[in-house]
Amino acid sequence: MKLMSNVLAGIAMLLPTLVQAQSFSESALLFSRIKPAGSARIMGMGGVQTSLGGDYSSAQSNPAGLGMFNRSEFTISPGFFSAVTDSKFLGNTTTDSKTNLHVPGFSLVFQTEKDGRMGFLSGTFAISYNRINNFNENFSYEGDNTTNSIIDYFIEDAYGYPDSEFNTNGALHNTVTWLGYQNYLIEEDDGYPGEYFSVIGGFPYQSETVQYRGNQGQWNLSYGANLSDKVFLGAGLGLTTLRFSSKKTFRETFEGEPLNTIRLEEELNIRGSGINATLGVIGRPLDFIQLGVSYTTPTLYSITDVYSAFMATNWNNFDYYGDGSEILSSVSDQTDEFISEYSLRTPGRLSAGAAIFINNKGFVSADVDLVNYAGARYSSGLSGISFSSDNNTIKESYQTTTNFRLGGEFRWDKLRFRAGGSYMPDPFRTEQNNSSRQITSITGGVGYRTKKFYADFALVFSKGANTYRPYRVNSATSPLVTMDNQTSFGMITVGFPF
Repeated sequence: MKLMSNVLAGIAMLLPTLVQAQSFSESALLFSRIKPAGSARIMGMGGVQTSLGGDYSSAQSNPAGLGMFNRSEFTISPGFFSAVTDSKFLGNTTTDSKTNLHVPGFSLVFQTEKDGRMGFLSGTFAISYNRINNFNENFSYEGDNTTNSIIDYFIEDAYGYPDSEFNTNGALHNTVTWLGYQNYLIEEDDGYPGEYFSVIGGFPYQSETVQYRGNQGQWNLSYGANLSDKVFLGAGLGLTTLRFSSKKTFRETFEGEPLNTIRLEEELNIRGSGINATLGVIGRPLDFIQLGVSYTTPTLYSITDVYSAFMATNWNNFDYYGDGSEILSSVSDQTDEFISEYSLRTPGRLSAGAAIFINNKGFVSADVDLVNYAGARYSSGLSGISFSSDNNTIKESYQTTTNFRLGGEFRWDKLRFRAGGSYMPDPFRTEQNNSSRQITSITGGVGYRTKKFYADFALVFSKGANTYRPYRVNSATSPLVTMDNQTSFGMITVGFPF
């Protein structure tokens, strides 16, 4: 399937198939893989929250926990995020970092006492916001590629099409390969229609800088009820927002060739909103044990993306046709700006947890989540648009995983000390490029509590790995960047009960 046919169908995001991290299947995983979120208290304990209560985080994870509030409160949670990426490419390692300040949490909780008839002791309504994904990241790489160039990708992508398909309304018009054609990097062989060659025969020094920005957030409108201090029931509505952008500048530098440099710039902006629902229950069979279960439905997103690309080449005053009719020095062109609209359904999540309380000194708690990443699906309301190929790729590439979280809290007078960790297994069915995409986190935190005020602080350190391909050619030597990611996240939650 060629890039332009999808553009004509209104799916501009398929244009940058050069960028494997931006394919539909990879984007579905990026927007489906939600990390633990909540207050500083919860984050300091590894994100455990399914069987706990009395915290605004319950509004998202298990609304039944809201039933454990005995007062109303207001909270705000400022924080910071830092990502460090080590990129390895052709024997070179490059380190990049990105830090940003934000407000990952906010809540208003309203608790009301009941008359106790039929065991209904109290109810709590909460309005809360949590940042559930942070996409801010910079990475770059560089190295001598002695086996291929992006020009080889253009030659392979254009194969089988006559050069008339580069004209307006042609199958290759306005694609990235079209940019290569417009910059004289490829030309159809007169004797073999549909086959292409390049006047550039050498291999380049390659480099690229990539900037990712954005986040996913969720507003929750949730209610929890307390039945006899033994059973707690809850339900909530989640309203999600999605913001993601990428800016990429890919370069190739040649020596001893008619061409000096190639510069390809791509920009992609994605905006979306979605909706889901969560149901939950917490039981207290014994005074020192709590068991919780919750289910979050798939999130239904409505998404708009905008894509554009620009290419510039610098030549050595090259006489392209050998007759003086076309002397190349500086050449450039750009695609149109493409706007696409479609829908994405990310998978639901089934969670279970248990907490054991140790007198009034604290507790330990554990959670598990079951998430089927293969269940993500794209769709479009436009006639003639089909995502069947992308949905099949998602189904074949990803698997159901079980995420684990473990944490605890020790209480000493008005002080709280917390620690925990989490583990998110590789969502791929098979290992990708000899790299596992698992994410592990270690957390810690402290807190101070009084009847009219409390403050909690948490730190989360996470490690993961990823891979990136600037383009693919029909060869085992397609360029591959391997990345080690380390993130640090800190936040303070300040609460005012009333």
